[in-house]
Amino acid sequence: MPEPFIPYILMHKNIPVAELTLDTASGAIVSIGAVWESAHVPVGIPVRKQTIDRGALNEWWKGRSIPASRFGIQDALTELCIPSTQLLMEKCRGFSLSDQYWICPAGSGLFWEQANFFENPFSKDVGDILFGRGADGGNINLMSPDNTSDGWLKKKWLVLDGKRFLLKGGSGATCQEPYNEVLAGRICGRLGIPHVTYTLMTNPDTEEMGGYPYSMCEDFITPDTELITAWYIMRTEKKPNHVSVHRHYLDCCGKLGVPGIREAVDQMIVLDYLIVNEDRHQNNFGVIRRADTLEYVSAAPIYDSGTSLWFDKPARMIHAGVKAACKPFKGSHEEQIKLVTDFAWLDFSALTGIDEELREIVKGSLFVDETRCSALCKALKGRVRMLEEAALSARHTIFFDSTRSDVMKDFPYSGKELER
Repeated sequence: MPEPFIPYILMHKNIPVAELTLDTASGAIVSIGAVWESAHVPVGIPVRKQTIDRGALNEWWKGRSIPASRFGIQDALTELCIPSTQLLMEKCRGFSLSDQYWICPAGSGLFWEQANFFENPFSKDVGDILFGRGADGGNINLMSPDNTSDGWLKKKWLVLDGKRFLLKGGSGATCQEPYNEVLAGRICGRLGIPHVTYTLMTNPDTEEMGGYPYSMCEDFITPDTELITAWYIMRTEKKPNHVSVHRHYLDCCGKLGVPGIREAVDQMIVLDYLIVNEDRHQNNFGVIRRADTLEYVSAAPIYDSGTSLWFDKPARMIHAGVKAACKPFKGSHEEQIKLVTDFAWLDFSALTGIDEELREIVKGSLFVDETRCSALCKALKGRVRMLEEAALSARHTIFFDSTRSDVMKDFPYSGKELER
């Protein structure tokens, strides 16, 4: 009979943070002992009088596991003989390719350098099973960063030429998300927005891919850095009732000393308006921190933009003005774009021909036919025009409502241009 509870140490690289005990039946944290380094407790987890909030830490720990909504996860768990994704995560000691936290078996003497996935090989077994393929051989190796990958789309980590890459699929009949990821990166490149570059994988001869499109990107986290999502950044301070979510996020980042956050949020909102992103939730944007020094480096580059460009709409419903869901600060893109206070960085000439670039990206697709492609290109071109109008409207408001000479000095338009 296995022990019902197992003692671990929560580690931040090689820094012991706190004593933990895990339940072997559920994978939950059942107790927290001594806290040695409160500054290294995961961001947004309350620590009072050297006591960690166990409920909040459990939520954080569970959030590292594969969500139950992941396509095919129940079949994968059955094949792995693991009852829950939270227990699957315990099998890889909580290591991920997004941050430097892990759990060390008490008394094992294990060091971060010996087992982290940034610098050590890892098993392909879990990734293969998640992709519907059986693992090679009878013994399944569960030491994999796929155990701690989030999101509901099919995905797996690969090692190519010593670098870590994430392969991610699409959904529905059009499997459009991979194409959207590539386009979002191209738009960011044109506009000078820091971003993750995605490439398209569509080899129909590869058994693993089966002709379906996948996007692939290199891990933007290194052995020295980590991603902290907006969800946890906004938990570092209590939000006053009169303060908006947008303002609260900026304030929290400001108190933590994250440089350039206002500009980065403006750029993210502009991109999401342009591509009609429907799912920029608080766990797919955030900031980068150095794990050893806890220094905040920058906003995270733009990533995970696939749920956009009318991805789940039939071709006849695709047009620039269609109403779509919006996150994270407002319920509509028309309202959210008004949060942008500076459009001076935005070079609209850089977007010339972006519709034709989209056409080139989906060329030859088995899933995006010519009718859908033409609808997407026309609608995207319309979104560029709508963004120009939104930017002009914002400048128009500044011109007529502001009496500040410093604002007017930098204003790029004359009154005559505003009347057009």
